[in-house]
Amino acid sequence: MAMSNTSARVGGRRGRGGRRAPMSEINVTPLVDVMLVLLIIFMITAPLLASAVPVDLPESRAKPVETEEQEPVQLSINGDDTIYIGEEVVPENELPARLDAIAAAQKEGERPQQIMLRADKGLDYGRVMRVMGELNRAGLTRIALVTTGSDSEPAAVTGGSGTAP
Repeated sequence: MAMSNTSARVGGRRGRGGRRAPMSEINVTPLVDVMLVLLIIFMITAPLLASAVPVDLPESRAKPVETEEQEPVQLSINGDDTIYIGEEVVPENELPARLDAIAAAQKEGERPQQIMLRADKGLDYGRVMRVMGELNRAGLTRIALVTTGSDSEPAAVTGGSGTAP
């Protein structure tokens, strides 16, 4: 008799008719995991998409260049020939002085400042080369040209440490 009484309880805690009691808590662990992954994705992609200066970049099939921990200087030339350093408009006559100030701000023994040059694809080649010449004259020779990928990817850096003539 004792055997039949214990065999009824072998299956665990069973109430009337073999049904389990409904679970009254919500397991939020999977929700938190998904939210953290989304947060990380947005934190990584937001800086790539947050370019305030509208520039119609050319396409390229070149591989992206790895950027370093030091924040590069964004130099943009949009379609109407306006030059920007970061998001600030810089008149062409003030460009040499501003580039000299950026070059002078480097500490001794430090690698030269990385310059990300974003130029509208409709600009004259000579115009872009004049800006690159000013960069070279100021001693800023680590210039990367920013383009879009051929697969309509977000902006990718193509080009490494080039120098202007």
